[in-house]
Amino acid sequence: MVDLCISFVTGLLLAQLNVSDKDKTHPMESKNNNLVLGFVVLAVFLISGVKSWTGEIHGRVVCDVCADSSIGPEDHVLEGAEVAVLCITKSGEVVNYQAFTNSKGIYTVAETMPQSERWDACLARPISSFHDHCNHLGDGSTGIKFSYNHPSGHFHAIRPFVYRPSTAPTYCI
Repeated sequence: MVDLCISFVTGLLLAQLNVSDKDKTHPMESKNNNLVLGFVVLAVFLISGVKSWTGEIHGRVVCDVCADSSIGPEDHVLEGAEVAVLCITKSGEVVNYQAFTNSKGIYTVAETMPQSERWDACLARPISSFHDHCNHLGDGSTGIKFSYNHPSGHFHAIRPFVYRPSTAPTYCI
């Protein structure tokens, strides 16, 4: 299919080069030919077989107020927390992403790339919490390694990263 398109474009280019001097006196016709040629070249690139792939990773960052390793009504999300995601592509390239949580405590990393360059494995890890009252990393929140086997357009959800206060409030005891 690609060879057929390339042959077609080559034919159009040769036809364009063989236009007689009489046809060159018609500027509108020349502009129309150039426009058609441009669309054909664009079509060849679109049909060339390069498939894109989109991956997405998201998770949450929360404050475990009572430091009890469970998310309860006293706990809350952390806006502005920083998370790093490091991924290795199928071709071996290492890509590093930085994300910050929104007002709902959710961070998202997404990218569209050629299918052959899609993510193979990733590591997500919390970097910092900018909240003075909740800035100590909880147990088991040092990082999460995972394989990324999702098709294009699907996402990988990561369990929440947990920060704790330096001392739990008295109502937690």
